[in-house]
Amino acid sequence: MRKKQFKAESKKLLDMMINSIYTHKEIFLRELISNASDAIDKLYFKSLTDNSVSMSRDDFKINIELDKENRKIIISDNGIGMTAEELESNLGTIAKSGSLNFKKENENDENAQDISVIGQFGVGFYSSFMVADKVEVVSKAFGAEIANKWVSSGADGYTIEECEKDAAGTVITLYVKEDTENENYSEYLEQYKIDELVKKYSDYIRYPIQMEMSHQVPDSEKEGEYITEISTETLNSMVPIWRKSKSEIKEEDYNEYYKQKFMDYTDPVLTIHSKTEGQATFDALMFIPENPPYDFYTKEYEKGLQLYSNGVLIMDKCADLLPDYFSFVKGLVDSADLSLNISREMLQHDHQLKIIAKAIDKKIKSELKKMLTKDREKYEKFFNAFGLQLKYGVYANYGMEKDSLKDLLLFKSSSADTYTTLSEYVGRMADSQDTIYYACGDSVEKIALLPQTDAVKEKGYEVLYFTDEVDEFAIQMLMEYEGKKFANICKDDLDLSTDAEKEAISKKNEESKDLLEKIKSALGDQVSAVKFSNKLGSHPVSLSTEGYVSLEMEKVLSSMPGGGNGVKAQIVLEINSNHPVAEKLANADDETLSKYSKLLFASARLIAGLDISNPTEFSDAIADLM
Repeated sequence: MRKKQFKAESKKLLDMMINSIYTHKEIFLRELISNASDAIDKLYFKSLTDNSVSMSRDDFKINIELDKENRKIIISDNGIGMTAEELESNLGTIAKSGSLNFKKENENDENAQDISVIGQFGVGFYSSFMVADKVEVVSKAFGAEIANKWVSSGADGYTIEECEKDAAGTVITLYVKEDTENENYSEYLEQYKIDELVKKYSDYIRYPIQMEMSHQVPDSEKEGEYITEISTETLNSMVPIWRKSKSEIKEEDYNEYYKQKFMDYTDPVLTIHSKTEGQATFDALMFIPENPPYDFYTKEYEKGLQLYSNGVLIMDKCADLLPDYFSFVKGLVDSADLSLNISREMLQHDHQLKIIAKAIDKKIKSELKKMLTKDREKYEKFFNAFGLQLKYGVYANYGMEKDSLKDLLLFKSSSADTYTTLSEYVGRMADSQDTIYYACGDSVEKIALLPQTDAVKEKGYEVLYFTDEVDEFAIQMLMEYEGKKFANICKDDLDLSTDAEKEAISKKNEESKDLLEKIKSALGDQVSAVKFSNKLGSHPVSLSTEGYVSLEMEKVLSSMPGGGNGVKAQIVLEINSNHPVAEKLANADDETLSKYSKLLFASARLIAGLDISNPTEFSDAIADLM
């Protein structure tokens, strides 16, 4: 036996691996189980063409043994095993992948394509040193007479010597580190922890992972007392639900899986189960919850799908797989196409991941459109819970996704109590109408009471009711829908009048120029203009705005940190030229006119859902008039 040294670069890489790359120590078990599965895959592959392999698929297994007293974890398999040269090559050189070489050597063999080689000998194996200060590998290659033992205590080097072993396969023994002030390594010697890690990371390894488990059971001979019963149990379920044919799975199976895996007590509102082949090949199983998670609107919420590679969990929440507007989607993706060349953790910039993410985005949109068409009641239930996210998606990233999301949006409108899509609104428009009208407010009820809403409805037009802060921003980003422009009915440039009406109101404003100037002077810089209007129906007064920023936009921007950098709407006070109040204003002296002006402006602000700066002054003015 002779002590051998790792190459200088390998020593540095090993040190980095232990201290930097692998952030979660618990994944050591995933790596070793994956390697054991690979080794069995190789021997099973050999059995398909070599009669000297007498084992059937049912004979293969992975075994885990815990020795708490001696602080050892022992992981064994009855796979292909390794020769001394393979131990030297695969474990003596970091980043040397025996599994990868095996796949390349057999890439033209059709049988080999059925074998899922996921392990990365030489990288994943060294995660063992995150929990062990010494690792021993005893392996006997299939068909060999002699077994060999590889032993290492980390970056100092390793030894290889011949030893005895009855059958082909590999036994890895980890000598678990002593606990420190910051690390509890002893937890990996507990049955419950190993069981938990197998179910979390390796539940869908295709071969049984077995371990002796002890349970306390009632003593049949002594009432009230318990005895310890030991049995060998299979810890993994082996067959993932997403790998099964849809015809084999009932809706209850999907629902139960979702509730168990994603800690929800209600069934999902939509299940998406798909298999994609092409640029990227992957299985996806995704769920849309009925209700937002309790922390959905907090900073603590993390979006993402579970990411598997051939049934092995790579990442619990891969955020790169979901855009923010689908952050509510739960589920998983399983692909064999991911490049795991350094670590199963480092996938953020993987090209295949981007291809998968794009396909998932397209699939979710397709399924939502299908639900909107075929099950409107269920879609509206979904939209009530998560529609806000879709609206943000239209607005985000300079409207990059607006065209693919616009037909998923729903709004309340003046036509009925139910939701409407933009397409449905346009479908109800008269041929002569070229504008989609909308109004913003805190609630449907408040918008319906706006003077402008009455006026637009009297003209026979439908009004969309925008009650979410993002609505108008999203619509401004859309700019138009099917060639129809959008118009805020609370803007001063809204034009619904006939030529005769326009001429009449223009003449009225010109004749009242001095009066309107006095009203504006009384209100100061609170308004940019005052004018008479003929589009308020029976209402005496209202507010509109000039320019891009509406009243609703100002409210939203002012509520943001920094107050929206002082962005303000240019407010116009509109007075109904046909209301008795117009005559009162014309006949008032300057002092009374000033009071009337402030009263009307405050009233208009309240109608628009805005605060008034001096409620006491408003109340006193009303009392004086009374």
